[in-house]
Amino acid sequence: MLKIVFTLIIMILMGTSLAQLTPNFYLRSCPQVFEVVGSVVWTVVSMERRMGASLLRLQFHDCFVNGCDASILLDDTPTLEGEKTAAPNINSARGFEVIDIIKSNVEKVCPGVVSCADIIAITALESVLALGGPRWKVKLGRRDSLSASFSAANGSAIPLPTFSLKNLISTFQAVGLSAHDMVALTGAHTIGKAHCPSFRSRIYNEINIDPLFASIMQLNCPQSSGFGDNNLAPIDLKTPNYFDNSYYKNLVKQKGLLHSDQEFYSGGFTDSLVEHYSKNPLSFEKDFAAAMIKMGDISPLTGDHGEIRKNCRVINS
Repeated sequence: MLKIVFTLIIMILMGTSLAQLTPNFYLRSCPQVFEVVGSVVWTVVSMERRMGASLLRLQFHDCFVNGCDASILLDDTPTLEGEKTAAPNINSARGFEVIDIIKSNVEKVCPGVVSCADIIAITALESVLALGGPRWKVKLGRRDSLSASFSAANGSAIPLPTFSLKNLISTFQAVGLSAHDMVALTGAHTIGKAHCPSFRSRIYNEINIDPLFASIMQLNCPQSSGFGDNNLAPIDLKTPNYFDNSYYKNLVKQKGLLHSDQEFYSGGFTDSLVEHYSKNPLSFEKDFAAAMIKMGDISPLTGDHGEIRKNCRVINS
């Protein structure tokens, strides 16, 4: 009995710091949040399909750097170096203006309630849905960071397109994600585009690539560095604007655009899972949804930790 009382006292003293993420976190405080976020996302994606991929990518790049805490949204200030100018993000991560609009709309109906970190998570779901992908139960209750980490974002925390399978596995394992999660999550490359420098070496120098596919990609990506660097190519040439399992079908045919993509089907132990997803779209969608939930659990700030930013770009004054 005394042990139970002691435990309760400790929990009370710790306040709400033991809070857990739950899909129903805003059920009473902001029941409209999914509707508000979804209305903006679906409108924007209907005008530019690529934006759906960009918004989904924000959650990846946020969660892989010190957890899902919206640190990626912070602008540089005289006292804070943000993550937007880190190598994996600069001239690449986008959609920040869309998040601004969503945050503004959410604040109008639920002022000071919904975190930017949770907005990123809901936005990722709505983006996938808008592009024909699966639904999952987004767990909510995250709070926003009081800092950012340029060094982590600029280091090896975020998987790079040049990574080997070993490097990729290590990067995902570092945040608690398995190789199975990794292959499922990278199926997000069924949507979106990549800049020429991220795949130039692959289409000109690698041999485990379909020759015709390489030739087509070379038309919009000159071999010499500095030429065509801003040119874009769909990562999934077959169905670039629809969330499906074509990405895996492409890998089996050696049509992975990025070096890191093709690493999943290059004679390693992930080959069998790629083949499975290429033939079983429902299995891919199920595993992708489960892995997104798992990724959303990476080191969130909850309870009394962090804050609920008024403006996603800056820490509250």
